[in-house]
Amino acid sequence: MSTLFSCQVNKEDIDTFSQSTILIPSQTGKNIFLTYYDSTYLKTQMQAPLMQVFDKSIDEPYTLLSKGLNLIFYNKEGKQTTTLKANYGMRYHKSKKMEVKYNVVLVNINNEVLTTEQLIWDEEKKIIYTNAHVKITRAHDVIMGIGLTSNQNFTKYELKNLTGTFSLNE
Repeated sequence: MSTLFSCQVNKEDIDTFSQSTILIPSQTGKNIFLTYYDSTYLKTQMQAPLMQVFDKSIDEPYTLLSKGLNLIFYNKEGKQTTTLKANYGMRYHKSKKMEVKYNVVLVNINNEVLTTEQLIWDEEKKIIYTNAHVKITRAHDVIMGIGLTSNQNFTKYELKNLTGTFSLNE
């Protein structure tokens, strides 16, 4: 028994493949710890298992935190105000927005806990927002809704579509 195979290469396929861009990070860091200061004031600290910067041959450079992140925010007195944890993050350099996803937990200075699957921080406007389901756990109740807009410290917030309020009895 004989088997014959034939292969034909299309020049257009080769041209298309050679013109496609394969993004390779310009910087990669593992087990990183970053501290950000503004005018000598400590602003944020971030820990991440993996950080990759993509800033070559693309319109909107970004930093990818594909294995999660922990962020701590500080006020001008150096006191911790807010913490943010997520399993995935992406920060866009030009638009100065950061999107975090998957098991997002944000805790404010009042110990109110926001949990959601997606959250965007707009550094320019100093707000956070989402259109996803949110749950806010406070000292004596739990509020749930779909969509949220807040100041970046998560101390003044508005739920777009309230889906339930529950009192927690001791």
